[in-house]
Amino acid sequence: MHAWPASEVPALPGRGRDLRIHDTATGGLVTVHPGPVARIYVCGITPYDATHLGHAATYNAFDLVQRVWLDTKRQVQYVQNVTDVDDPLLERALRDGVDWTSLAERETSLFREDMTALRMLPPQHYIGAVEAIPGIVPLVERLRDAGAAYELEGDIYFSVAADPHFGTVSHLDAAAMRLLSAERGGDPERPGKKNPLDPMLWKAARDDEPSWDGGSLGAGRPGWHIECVAIALEHLGMGFDVQGGGSDLAFPHHEMGASHAQALTGEFPFAKAYVHAGMVALDGEKMSKSKGNLVFVSQLRRDGIDPAAIRLALLDHHYRFDWEWTDDVLATAVARLESWRAAVSRPDGPPALGLVEEVREALAHDLDAPAALLAVDRWAALQRREGGTDTGAPGVVSRAVDALLGVAL
Repeated sequence: MHAWPASEVPALPGRGRDLRIHDTATGGLVTVHPGPVARIYVCGITPYDATHLGHAATYNAFDLVQRVWLDTKRQVQYVQNVTDVDDPLLERALRDGVDWTSLAERETSLFREDMTALRMLPPQHYIGAVEAIPGIVPLVERLRDAGAAYELEGDIYFSVAADPHFGTVSHLDAAAMRLLSAERGGDPERPGKKNPLDPMLWKAARDDEPSWDGGSLGAGRPGWHIECVAIALEHLGMGFDVQGGGSDLAFPHHEMGASHAQALTGEFPFAKAYVHAGMVALDGEKMSKSKGNLVFVSQLRRDGIDPAAIRLALLDHHYRFDWEWTDDVLATAVARLESWRAAVSRPDGPPALGLVEEVREALAHDLDAPAALLAVDRWAALQRREGGTDTGAPGVVSRAVDALLGVAL
């Protein structure tokens, strides 16, 4: 599977700062110290509907992580998956009377278009669940053969008891885990499981559902969590720098994925930091496909909204906290974009190197994009009031906003 084209990231004078970011597993800020190549895995979409602003906010957060790392002169190895076979996708295809593969291809293509328009840096490895199946099957077999997984009526389940570190990502109690498991794709009420929380690794073939050769597992298809584990281990290895996604993935997805990998390898941790973006609401409720209260990036684009304004609207909210999309949020972003473009269109202006350092400092401190925007606002306001004599300043500001915030002026 191919990703989307990369926009050029301008080089800036000086060097960025190491990133301090909130780690769900420790509950506080940690300084991420990657090697020469920083490694990040971000969980991708299940392509049964278009990219909504909740998706966009999440991918924007991890785009900023990459930009901070690139500004420290590191390379970035970024991996993202596409869950292109899963129950919600099959259910939507059945409801709409379309082929599930065509639905997945259509929505994945639209996602690529949205990511391109928003100037999100693409992953080096963009892997679909279906193409990952040959690598998933042997991992499930290893877990089963090691006693970390078991069969139940043809299905294969992971035993959470096999990982002594289970629970250390989300730090939830058993009751909360059980509730969220039921809400987020698990089956805690299924009779015969060793532990209600045990997640499925391999679903045996069902009538009227796609299936693949599972070797000694029999025909079937993979569970949700093992998909990301197989892809991450193949392309990043254990102990990569950041595992990212929305806050609704902390449990069960990231908790279970970490346990799968740790049981497979005997190593800990799966990722050095687990970073989660907040949810975006509309009309007082979290945007979700199940509720249908969605604002789509593609629809905003069709309505003539500049993608740079959409991105500024996302950046105006700290990645870690829930927020609500309103018409005022968009209007503020449109006005800000106009102000910034006017400010950098002049041939000279106030000195800009201090601004670059302010933006770097803000982003290095837990991706504080709102603080970075205010710093640029101050420079633009000074440009309007007083101007300046630094002939290189507008260009420096334009390149910094592009390189660090992903906004083309």
